[in-house]
Amino acid sequence: DDAPRPPAPGPRPQARSMTFGKPPLFNVLEGIEGSGKSTQARLLGEWLAGQGLPHLVTREPGGTAVGEAIRQVVLHGGDVTPRTELLLMLAARATFVTEVVAPALSQGKIVVADRFELSTLAYQGYGRGLPLDEVRRLNAFATGGLAPDLTIVLDVPAATGDARRARRGAADRIERAGREFHERVNEAYRLLAASE
Repeated sequence: DDAPRPPAPGPRPQARSMTFGKPPLFNVLEGIEGSGKSTQARLLGEWLAGQGLPHLVTREPGGTAVGEAIRQVVLHGGDVTPRTELLLMLAARATFVTEVVAPALSQGKIVVADRFELSTLAYQGYGRGLPLDEVRRLNAFATGGLAPDLTIVLDVPAATGDARRARRGAADRIERAGREFHERVNEAYRLLAASE
């Protein structure tokens, strides 16, 4: 098999530790396109509301005016290089942390995000072949070191994700990247879930 293999995960920036007995405040759902992240985030938000817990359900890239504009460029713009794609995603993340996540956490809200740092490692690192150490370093700069308390990777076969995406209609730029790309990303999520 001549297909490129994902490199082994490298060192990770220091993450916040979770206090025993305290619920995770910054929760992230990760996975390939069509894995059910948005649905599970919505359902978790509904459950938190039913429990009377202050929370925020959001997505990334997005969640801010800058993030939504970048999302449009990344998903529906013309071709961009992998490095440009990475820097756009991290610009959206820096704004997302500053304007959405940090304020919500400081107000004691539980944050449920559809994507965060593992997406960048999986898509731009493993999927696009950018050096993982550089992706990690730039991500740490963009987040100011903020890391989720809990990350849940929804693992579905790439074929399942493809079928779900097809039912949604026209594919975006990343969804059109091809089966081999999505297989690499899916494998990356498995490796990251086991090592992060």
